[in-house]
Amino acid sequence: QVQLVESGGGLVQPGGSLRFSCAAPGSIRGLNTMCWYRQAPGKGRELVARISPDGIITYGASVKDRCTISRDNAENTVFLQMNSLRPEDAAVYYCDVWRRGVYGYWGQGTQVTVSS
Repeated sequence: QVQLVESGGGLVQPGGSLRFSCAAPGSIRGLNTMCWYRQAPGKGRELVARISPDGIITYGASVKDRCTISRDNAENTVFLQMNSLRPEDAAVYYCDVWRRGVYGYWGQGTQVTVSS
């Protein structure tokens, strides 16, 4: 069973920063798209950022100027740096790794709370 190992959530004050990581096993290395989504209570799952196998990046409109996604292909790990966090950024953040027509896996989620 494939497991994605997420880390990086927690409690942060408004204006603070968090760095997330999501490690995928070597068995699914290569040619995968790596994404971060989030889901706040009572809301649907929302794309935060996505990075393709060749490094093409897409950001969600609500976080576009405040986050950076990157990947380490050798370690099969995706990172997300979020800055200037706001209360509305509070959600469970999920890692998603997929290869079209081959597989798709979700992480267990990591909670982010933004509060003073």
